[in-house]
Amino acid sequence: MDIQVIMDKYLSRLPQGIAARVFNTIKDIGFVKKAIEKELNTMMADLEGSLKPYKDKLESFAKLPENGLGKKDIINIMEDIHETEIFRWEDGYVSGAVYHGDQDHIEFLNQIYGLNSQSNPLHSDIWPSATKFESEIVSMTAIMLGADKTEDDICGVVSSGGTESILLAMKTYRDRARKEKNITRPEMIVPVTAHAAFDKAAQYFNIKIIHIPVGPDFRADMKVTKKAITKNTIVIVGSSPCFPHGVIDPIEELSELARKKGIGFHTDACLGGFVVPWAEKLGYDIPPVDFRLPGVTSISADTHKYGYAAKGTSVILYRGTKLRRYQYFTITDWPGGLYFSPTFAGSRPGALSAACWAAMVSIGEKGYLAATRKILETASTIKSGINQIPELKILGDPLWVIAFASDDLNIYQVMDQMGQKGWSLNGLHKPACVHICVTLRHARAGVADRFIQDLKTSVEFVKAHPDEKGEMAPVYGMAATIPFRGLVEDMLGKYIDLLYKVE
Repeated sequence: MDIQVIMDKYLSRLPQGIAARVFNTIKDIGFVKKAIEKELNTMMADLEGSLKPYKDKLESFAKLPENGLGKKDIINIMEDIHETEIFRWEDGYVSGAVYHGDQDHIEFLNQIYGLNSQSNPLHSDIWPSATKFESEIVSMTAIMLGADKTEDDICGVVSSGGTESILLAMKTYRDRARKEKNITRPEMIVPVTAHAAFDKAAQYFNIKIIHIPVGPDFRADMKVTKKAITKNTIVIVGSSPCFPHGVIDPIEELSELARKKGIGFHTDACLGGFVVPWAEKLGYDIPPVDFRLPGVTSISADTHKYGYAAKGTSVILYRGTKLRRYQYFTITDWPGGLYFSPTFAGSRPGALSAACWAAMVSIGEKGYLAATRKILETASTIKSGINQIPELKILGDPLWVIAFASDDLNIYQVMDQMGQKGWSLNGLHKPACVHICVTLRHARAGVADRFIQDLKTSVEFVKAHPDEKGEMAPVYGMAATIPFRGLVEDMLGKYIDLLYKVE
């Protein structure tokens, strides 16, 4: 008996909350536990081939080799892997992931990294260049995001990525609320479409997270947000844009609500920080989302996405050094001496900051404008093509992160068929949909047309073969339809276990 039969036969008629409690009670009972294990193990077995493609091609090292491999041999291994994997993204078949990808740019950043490979911002006395690069990265990003260049109240730090930027910001608001308002049971108000890193922050820092629904336009509901505010609210969040559907929350209204209530407001511009400002300059109808709004007190923006830096850098900005200081860690009585760090890490790769600085100053304003123009024009072509496929519909009114769904077909089967044609798209749920995050890889000649043609063919195939399971459709279908989140968590846990399995 499989999981779906168990749910249909025993639990479908119960209210969801009661059904979930019953399921949690019976999931360890003999036949139920066996059915769950069988289903999950079958899914993982189906996925293992794609996740572990080198199993029979390359030697595995579960322990250190007795004698080290020759450097030339290692380089040959890496070159073979590179040649195997580059086809996945080089020709624009990937949603997001690689945002620039031109070989000249990659080689330039690699050269910069090599020159700075030993640099560590923790030791600023040895590598003062690291502090030069990072302070200028922060300043350039702040001015791009509405800071007045004649003032010095917008400040920030460089982090390792968007998740760390978000975690740092939420930790900062928690600590400020504890110190200044004596709030010991902090709450954050976050749209359901906000990045999962906010849920991670809530778990890590013991902050209660209040999820706000979105309206038919997939933007945060203002009325529900207002009602959710309590004396323990420490921050309200809005996305510019949100990852799932690529739409921008009502940042102006949300931040003004926060300002009037004396609450912090965070604009998550990790995805759009290096697109939205330039799109606005290009004449697209985009309301302010940045520090021009007095209620915005922090912004996260990823330099390693549309800033075209190497993977591993982001910027978290604050309105004022007083707020930023709640982010810092300092210890004054450690036997090892005075210790302090601005972010979670101690030692950090200064080479990544150097490469980020090099990317930003080499591209410049005109370069970012040109790149944004190409991306948005390509996205317009893709949206137009999707709108001409009757079985599909675009969710919301996105600029360049385009989510599409279907009332007639299993959208995950469509995604699987696109995967058969080489496309790596993002499967989403609540509602079930798929998105493509348009990058410069898609802005090259012919890529958008190829995407639309392959999408049309995939839709036609699913119409003709509605029972075709595919590889990922069962996984996404299960995650989207099973109301028992503990079971989905088990599935994700097994998936992560599989990632760390030696081939």
